[in-house]
Amino acid sequence: MVCVRIISGTARGRKLVAPNGLTTRPIPDRAKTAIFNMILSIRMERGTPGLEGTRVLDLYAGSGSFGLECLSRGAAEAVFVERDRAAISAIRTNLDNFGLAARARIDARDVGAAVSSLEGRFDLAFCDPPYAADPWPDLLQRIPAELLIAHTEGPLPLGEDWEELRRRSYGRPHVVVARRRQ
Repeated sequence: MVCVRIISGTARGRKLVAPNGLTTRPIPDRAKTAIFNMILSIRMERGTPGLEGTRVLDLYAGSGSFGLECLSRGAAEAVFVERDRAAISAIRTNLDNFGLAARARIDARDVGAAVSSLEGRFDLAFCDPPYAADPWPDLLQRIPAELLIAHTEGPLPLGEDWEELRRRSYGRPHVVVARRRQ
């Protein structure tokens, strides 16, 4: 089992509660560190250092690791989209344990239904669907965010709506960071 913790910010070093079983796939600390280094580098290039004040969307949230990390680093709001009851319970526990619940909302629906009804734009969206699923062709058109961090099993064709900024491989999983085209 992978031990997952918050790597920076107000909850730094705290371990996350994750649901038992194979329904979630927590991101190892090494990969999460690399993802946040990519995000922060891209934001710095655009003149917006850090994550303070950002709106974050965590799709297929699992334990909520990505959104919790963003909240710990100063994000203004995180919306966790997850329909698995055990995962939702883990997210709630983590939010309460870290004192971050006031800046978070859990949307307990299917990702497709949730993204269709979300209000406003998000600065960051993290999307980590089950490897067996392939929601990408439809989902990429509807994610309401400026920057997408996609955690996939293999290469991800982004289509016309997204411009790839960074891509890293960690064995089987791939991480793609892309910006929505204007």
